[in-house]
Amino acid sequence: MFGCLVAGRLVQAAPQQVAEDKFVFDIPDYESINHVVVFMLGTMPFPEGMGGSVYFCYPDQSGMAVWQLLGFVTNEKPSAIFKISGLKSGKGSQHPFGAMNLPQTPTVAQIGISVELLENLAQQTPVASAAVSSVDSFTEFTQKMLDNFYNFASSFAVTQAQMTPNPSEAFIPANVVLKWYENFQRRLTQNPLFWKT
Repeated sequence: MFGCLVAGRLVQAAPQQVAEDKFVFDIPDYESINHVVVFMLGTMPFPEGMGGSVYFCYPDQSGMAVWQLLGFVTNEKPSAIFKISGLKSGKGSQHPFGAMNLPQTPTVAQIGISVELLENLAQQTPVASAAVSSVDSFTEFTQKMLDNFYNFASSFAVTQAQMTPNPSEAFIPANVVLKWYENFQRRLTQNPLFWKT
C-alpha cells in the first residue's frame, strides 16, 4: 500500500506491518538524509474517510525513540516530500506508536504510517520544519523583495501635517504603494511567470 524513497537509494515498497493499522520503514544511516518521500503505491486506496499520518522516529542520545509528526498522505494527496534534516535534534510529539517495542539502533531511523480517520488527521499539527517548500526560489525571492520594498518605502511615510513643502521632491501616497504591492502579490500567486507576458 505504501512506498518510501530516499534520494540515491532503492525504493522501499514493503513496510513492516506492526499493527493492523500501523506500518514502519527502517531508514539506515538516517543522519546523512535530508528529505524522504512517502507515497501510496496505487494498488490499494485508503478506506473511505481514512488517511495516513506520517511520523519520523529516531533514537535520541540515550537510545529512546523520538517520534515527530511529518504530515499526511490521503487518497486525494497520495504522496508527500518531507524534510527530516532539521528534525534530528527536535522534541518528540504525541504519536500512535507508543506501546510498540520497535527496535532502535543508533544509525537507523524509522518512518511510521498510522491509518486514521481524516477528521483526526485534520486536528493534528505536523512539525513545521518538516514541510518542504513548494515555492520555487524565484517566487520566494520575488516575495521577499516585495516585502522588503514595501517595508522600506513604508518606513518613510509621513502624514500631510508632517510634510514640509519642497518643490524638487515628488511624494507618492503610501496607499498607492500598498495597492501596487497587493496587486503584484496577487498576480504572482496566480501565475509566478506573469511578468514574462
